[in-house]
Amino acid sequence: MLIHRTIFLGFFFATSLLAGHPAEAGSYRYAYPSEGQDPAGWITVVGVKTEHRVSPKETLLDVARSYGLGFNEIQILHPDLDPWIPPPGTDLEIPTQWVLPPSRRHGIVINLPEMRLYRFYPAVQMVATYPVGIGDAETPTPEGDYRIVSREVDPTWVIPQSLRAKYDVRAIPPGPDNPLGQFWLGLSLEGYGIHGTDFPWCVGRMISYGCIRLYPEDIEPLYRDVPAGMPVEIVYEPVKIGFKEREIFVEIHPDVYGRFPDFSSYALQVLSEEVRLPDVFMDLFWAAVERSDGMPVAIGALED
Repeated sequence: MLIHRTIFLGFFFATSLLAGHPAEAGSYRYAYPSEGQDPAGWITVVGVKTEHRVSPKETLLDVARSYGLGFNEIQILHPDLDPWIPPPGTDLEIPTQWVLPPSRRHGIVINLPEMRLYRFYPAVQMVATYPVGIGDAETPTPEGDYRIVSREVDPTWVIPQSLRAKYDVRAIPPGPDNPLGQFWLGLSLEGYGIHGTDFPWCVGRMISYGCIRLYPEDIEPLYRDVPAGMPVEIVYEPVKIGFKEREIFVEIHPDVYGRFPDFSSYALQVLSEEVRLPDVFMDLFWAAVERSDGMPVAIGALED
């Protein structure tokens, strides 16, 4: 399945670049609420959830990668399964549906708690999305507004002074052992970038020193699609409210960096700022808060 996905993405982005915008089949159409627009046309929930039956010798990491998910996205839904030896024949929920994060919806948006990158195409109201690995708790990925300032194929990793004792070298040249992978998109925040990896299972984990890591099959089309100067918005939003066909959805992720001492109060605050509470079944909302499993859940409907 991974091979099929890689071939598809390569074809999609080649088509996208020639056309000057993303191909319909390779990204998702969205429609954010706007004044005077019928709520029936609001679309801020993209993708479709599916299911997967585990094959012999298949790991949860294999399953996640084949569906374009990070390890976090599938492990949190199936916490009781051994990620290395899930029983063959087990049916898994596959969370290939997402509420779009709050942002300016231009260029690249990275939402840290869900460990996911969104590439917006506002001219045609479409978005592509990829799982990412982020900084760990001691070296968190910084929030903020940045831009792409450098692009490099086969980068050399010049190891920061603070890490040289660990690696016992000053730099790691291009090649299969380079943690930056094959492609580097440098941010305007010095020392930070969006790049590939030599360890694909780090995607969907808090494992880096602050940079954003993508699967090799994802960083290549993103690199070819993203020019220097593109804005990059890094946000921290574990509670997302979305709309589709008048339904109200909530998608809640763990507070991975521990930013909210009273997470339930914060979740309620976000909800009340986005919708009228009478339109929501609060028992469904609180159940979603309790699970915090990253799965979009319908919790109500918009009234006229």
